[in-house]
Amino acid sequence: MDKVAKIGVLLVNLGTPDSTAVPDVRKYLREFLMDERVIDIPFLSRWFLVNGIIAPFRSPKSAAEYRKVWTDRGSPLLYHTEDLRDKLRLKLSPADYQVEIAMRYQSPSIETGLEALRQAKVKKIIVLPLFPQYASATNGSVIQKVMEIVRKWQVLPSVSYIAKFMDHPLFLEAWKRVTEEYTLDRDYDAYLFSYHGIPERQITKASCNGYCQLNNKCCSRQTPSNQYCYRAQCFHTSRLLTEKLGLPAEKVHTSFQSRLGKDPWIQPYTEETIKTLAASGAKKVLAFSPAFVADCLETTVEVGEEYKEVFEEAGGKQWDLVPCLNSHEVWVDCVKALVEENS
Repeated sequence: MDKVAKIGVLLVNLGTPDSTAVPDVRKYLREFLMDERVIDIPFLSRWFLVNGIIAPFRSPKSAAEYRKVWTDRGSPLLYHTEDLRDKLRLKLSPADYQVEIAMRYQSPSIETGLEALRQAKVKKIIVLPLFPQYASATNGSVIQKVMEIVRKWQVLPSVSYIAKFMDHPLFLEAWKRVTEEYTLDRDYDAYLFSYHGIPERQITKASCNGYCQLNNKCCSRQTPSNQYCYRAQCFHTSRLLTEKLGLPAEKVHTSFQSRLGKDPWIQPYTEETIKTLAASGAKKVLAFSPAFVADCLETTVEVGEEYKEVFEEAGGKQWDLVPCLNSHEVWVDCVKALVEENS
């Protein structure tokens, strides 16, 4: 009997420096920030901004931050993704699927992951960017990079992309299970869903025929017109998780973190939201990072440590952060379902 060709699966996360050494962090920042979908300004302006200002001056500080999360296994973002791959390989039939991982920036590269699938002579490739909500700077960048590589191949296989998955039932169930396992204490004054921010201009550029209004009324529900609006998707995720976790809606808040530069980014800003919560009398807050599926610098340090300091300095008493999905069994089941649904 002839051997049947497999389906290739490429799981892609954002990326991480190869080490916490300043040169490696600088190299990572340069590749990351020179992406035209991340800093979407003209090339020369982007080049001088990244190579003349951000990378040289930010690298030492970022290297120190990475040392806070680095373990004996290295970068959490990388080893959580490796664990996800390994568990997924056990759940998918090895006769039918070959699973590889890649990072959009640095190692292992998307080129390496795709080449492994090409060498395996897979009949189809399923690309899953590990970002629940679609944004041009994340999912869009991964998809564009894959297209740039595959278009040079002599034999072009069928390639499909899973653009977003924030409303998949198993994704929501995984967050419920992680939250339940983290804490059974429901006596919080507020619940904060903090998402990675993006510049407002990226929202308006992606808007369907100028529909985007960048306000809470526009983002209060998902419609065909705003289905790929990152801000609307984040608010939609918060609503779905609020219902799934059984949280009191009046205590739930959505905000956006990680601003860079002086241009306006989508609001409300997380730091300002935290100060407002403390000023209103909130003493105990439970925070989530639903734009990330693996713990990393932006979750462990930024949300877990830096925002905790902001909250306590503003008068808050207890700041707790629910871990990301990492390689939780239900999250692995979700990825398996996403792959099989798109096979």
